[in-house]
Amino acid sequence: MGMHELTAIALDSSGISDSSLFYIMVHDEPVESQRMPGVKDGINYLDVGVGTTILSLFAPYKDFVYVIGDFNDWMVDENYYMMKDVGSADSVHFWITLENLSPGTEYAFQYLVDGGIRIADPYTDKALDKWNDPWIPEATYPNLIEYPFGKTDHITSVLQPGQTPFDWQHSDTFERAPKEELIIYELLVRDFISRHDFQTLVDTLDYLENLGINAIELMPFNEFEGNSSWGYNPSFYFAPDKYYGPKNALKAFVDECHNRGIAVIMDIVLNHTYGQSPFVRLYNVGEWGPPTPQNPWYNTQSNFTNPDAQWGNDFNHESIHTQKLVDRINRYWIEEYKMDGFRFDFTKGFGNNVKGSNDPWGSNYDADRIRLLKRMADEIWDVDSTVYVILEHLAVNMEEKELADHGMLLWGNTNYNYAEAAMGYHDNGKSDFSWGYYGTRGWQYPHVVTYFESHDEERIMYKNLSWGYSAGDYNIKNISTALNRMKLVSAFFFTIPGPKMFWQFGELGYDVSIDDPCRVCEKPILWNYQNNVNRNRLYKVYQALINLRKEYPVFYSANTDVSLSVGSSTGKKRIRLSHSEMKAVIIGNFAVTGHSIDPQFYHTGMWYDYFSGDSVDVQNVNDQISLLPGEFHIYTDSFIEPPEQGILTNTNDESFSPHEFSLSQNYPNPFNPETTIRFSVASTHTSQLQIVDIMGRSVDTLIDKQLSPGEYSITWDGSTHPSGVYFIRLSSENKMKTIKMILLK
Repeated sequence: MGMHELTAIALDSSGISDSSLFYIMVHDEPVESQRMPGVKDGINYLDVGVGTTILSLFAPYKDFVYVIGDFNDWMVDENYYMMKDVGSADSVHFWITLENLSPGTEYAFQYLVDGGIRIADPYTDKALDKWNDPWIPEATYPNLIEYPFGKTDHITSVLQPGQTPFDWQHSDTFERAPKEELIIYELLVRDFISRHDFQTLVDTLDYLENLGINAIELMPFNEFEGNSSWGYNPSFYFAPDKYYGPKNALKAFVDECHNRGIAVIMDIVLNHTYGQSPFVRLYNVGEWGPPTPQNPWYNTQSNFTNPDAQWGNDFNHESIHTQKLVDRINRYWIEEYKMDGFRFDFTKGFGNNVKGSNDPWGSNYDADRIRLLKRMADEIWDVDSTVYVILEHLAVNMEEKELADHGMLLWGNTNYNYAEAAMGYHDNGKSDFSWGYYGTRGWQYPHVVTYFESHDEERIMYKNLSWGYSAGDYNIKNISTALNRMKLVSAFFFTIPGPKMFWQFGELGYDVSIDDPCRVCEKPILWNYQNNVNRNRLYKVYQALINLRKEYPVFYSANTDVSLSVGSSTGKKRIRLSHSEMKAVIIGNFAVTGHSIDPQFYHTGMWYDYFSGDSVDVQNVNDQISLLPGEFHIYTDSFIEPPEQGILTNTNDESFSPHEFSLSQNYPNPFNPETTIRFSVASTHTSQLQIVDIMGRSVDTLIDKQLSPGEYSITWDGSTHPSGVYFIRLSSENKMKTIKMILLK
């Protein structure tokens, strides 16, 4: 038994010999022994001994498992041969106790299963990846331990006994906003801040707190494949992705959000997992093939015949093992990271009923799927009854209503209708966004999270500038007019009761297409938009509307009587709101020519225009009010202190004014072979934009001419240049800015 060293010697007829040294491990069947009470699959830190740790791996139908890692120099060692806890053929746990590990020291390790499968611990809270970790900057993840190059392959897990628990300061006393009052800001860390880390995200909370939101929804941040990603390709469900920083930085972000009255909602993918996941690799065909029938957690293939609705490996939510895993994942993020809620991606996939060509996106009623989602939600609420459960479902109304009645929130996509309204197109009900109101759907509760932009939709500002309608001098393609149209849209969005969500930088009129340069590619991070007067006024309009909504129940309460008239082919739209404390009337002209509209005030007497502060003595509730194209008013029958004056109008300069001399980080970066460079100049002068190599030599001149004040974008093709570090150099009027970029082929 044990490790045996063998030498094979070959000798030919001429007397020349060669030899090869190799090792063979001979072992008995694993010792069958029950785990001690309380041990869970994964890494268990114990207090019974210095550095004592129990590892447990659920692996039915496997024969034997060794633990290899830094603590045994990655060698197969009989002292690290795992015991076997057998409940039944499909309930087998391999486990081992590691003693005398150094407290505070991080150890990389893997399980070697049946002599050929190397996997990280599926429940690890930190994983090492030899292909992607070297590209994570030190500033993002300080003192990241190095992958054990040359000693193993595939992703490794990390254990660290003796960790100091995180010191939560604010989260234990934080109270979540009621569902109907939610104002959610959806963001992707990668495309929101150039440092793409949680620490820097903390530094931006003033901006978000001042905006007035009460929840932040982070696109998936548990460990995903690669570094730069939307995150919908998950691989490890218990580990924050290191591209965004250490786990305690995430906890500090959550704690500071709670200090400011802001909930944190985790976008998570439990419909599918990609091939790096140990849950997949433990039972799959070959190295990267699909799951085998023995896999406890996954279907062998997707239940969707539509290839566009197939991603990664499909979870089998009917399996008790999957249900236990899902419940453990959700409990973990609530208890360990104080998460306030989840947005579950593509919940139409949470079922095993086959979706054929008659239902390619699984939108038809599915009772089994409803049962599974209710089961999951109930388990979450057993942990904490106030946690938000939000579904990206987008199925038939009958099914969504049943889920909403159970207490879940559901995404309500109104992008198309609000975009048509913003662009000035109203025929055939195109601009009717009334489906964003839960009452229109016949729902009893305000459980539809309405949005006119999310990460999945084209920016309305981009649509305005690309396809906006016009008449005479009124042209929606004009930047100033396009921004004012977003103010109009926001006035008819935030004032409709029910939870709301909007996508990052929408409050500044972000206008880069979702497909520039591709849908999931990195997008430019344009914080310089704040310096533009007109864009900053849009921010202030959002801020004023959010504050109005938060302060006055007529705009959020489920007890508000709502009357919507937003489907007219003329572009005239009206919202009437009646609450015991206040009544409100919102009128707007979404057409490109002037119109008069009947406001249908609830009563005669004094009404007050929120943005101007003006009072209106109404003698006839149906007196027509003339509106210019794009004009709107919010009237209430109680006086409300108006916001900053002038924010509904724009400066006469209809370009990006005022300008600054600036050079933004190129995107994507690293890139191959093309990257986009955005910059702005403040005055009319000769400007030069060059690409310089690491030796300071100019390799390309992109611009060398007189430019007017404004913002510019240009693409550089590096296909004829070698991989390496380059610099973008912008010079104008005795000023110069330089930014580093990486061409990686």
